[in-house]
Amino acid sequence: MEINIVGAGLAGVECAWAIANRGYRVNLFEMKPVQFSEVHRNPNLAEIVCSNSFGAIPITTASGVLKKEMEICSSIVIESAYLSKVEAGKALAVDRERFSKIITEKIEAHPNIRLIREPVSELNDRDIWIVACGPLCSEKLAFWLKRLFGDRFLHFYDAIAPIVYADSVDYSRGFWGSRYSDEKDYFNCVMNEDEYELFYRELIKAEKVRLREFEKNYYEACLPIEELAERGKQTLLFGPLKPVGLKYNGKTPFAVVQLRKENREATLLGMVGFQTRLTYPEQKRVFRLIPALRNAEFAKLGSVHRNLFIDSPRLLNEFLQLRDYPNIFFAGQITGVEGYMASAASGIYVGMNVALFLKSGKMLRLPKQSMMGGLVDYITTKEGEFQPIGENFGFIGSVRAKNKKEKRLLQARIAIENVRRWREEYEGYFTQAHTQSG
Repeated sequence: MEINIVGAGLAGVECAWAIANRGYRVNLFEMKPVQFSEVHRNPNLAEIVCSNSFGAIPITTASGVLKKEMEICSSIVIESAYLSKVEAGKALAVDRERFSKIITEKIEAHPNIRLIREPVSELNDRDIWIVACGPLCSEKLAFWLKRLFGDRFLHFYDAIAPIVYADSVDYSRGFWGSRYSDEKDYFNCVMNEDEYELFYRELIKAEKVRLREFEKNYYEACLPIEELAERGKQTLLFGPLKPVGLKYNGKTPFAVVQLRKENREATLLGMVGFQTRLTYPEQKRVFRLIPALRNAEFAKLGSVHRNLFIDSPRLLNEFLQLRDYPNIFFAGQITGVEGYMASAASGIYVGMNVALFLKSGKMLRLPKQSMMGGLVDYITTKEGEFQPIGENFGFIGSVRAKNKKEKRLLQARIAIENVRRWREEYEGYFTQAHTQSG
């Protein structure tokens, strides 16, 4: 039985590194330079195709906490990022060419990693497979996965609406309720006619992200809210902002923006029907014109772009292992984690658990109250419609604090300590298995 990893992006190299450093040989498949996706150009591994920033460093940010957790787990990506770091204030930004070169050299030099430069078009049931091909995997492999899962389990377009932290919403400017029922599933942010007019006017003129050529043909169901608005002032009032079936103080509101619970703890609320390709600064500016969101803090901002990800809550268990095919694992953006660091972190998690399984026959679940554990829990348990998500403090839970900075520091310490203990427990299992086998 061999261990095969498909894709040598951030998740794939982390996965290979974690397994190989524990004494197991792995085959790491990379289709470049035999075949390039629409956006990849460099034959080196872990190519950075968008921003060269890996996000903020301070642990008062979700990105900073995740990096600390990854450091605890001996991340090759974090190590290589600091070796190729360029000045970017409080963010970790890299020289993208040097970063990829460093990782490629480390992977090629590792005695337990066999780098195979060819695409993979199908998997077998004899070996362990870890699919870390990213959102732009080869057409042949995408077709094979589509046959395996069926159409409803494989998504080709990301239509992502913003998510806000629940404790930043002004609940005096709306009410909990559902259309045509007594359920309290949604918080309804109400707007009067003047408030709607201002919101609509600013939405229409807001700056948008330019789409790349292969991203332009998105589905009608994925239309950004600003494109719906361009069809006429009344379009939104018969669409995502419709007040039909809702009563506020005994009257039907002029317009309603619904927020839906995004996790079981209700620390995150998603903006229903608000997929958008406004720039990030414009999303914050325009969406804060909604009275209940005037002080909103965003755990995630919206986007519409081509992507490929599986319906992880229906397909994967808590170890990112296919429920129906236990020899197949998934890691990286194809699982529905979003962003460079979240993708890499999922690769660390899968790699460490595959190595532990080979050594001891068991795997170890991450604590939910951490960035890494929260990501895995979200993408494997999300109820209803599933869309990709990145690290955020909603995973950690509420804590009592004097101010926001103190709150984030307390949450960060909880998350980092939880991962540190997890790593210690993990190494204990690994050492115990080694002693027993000796």
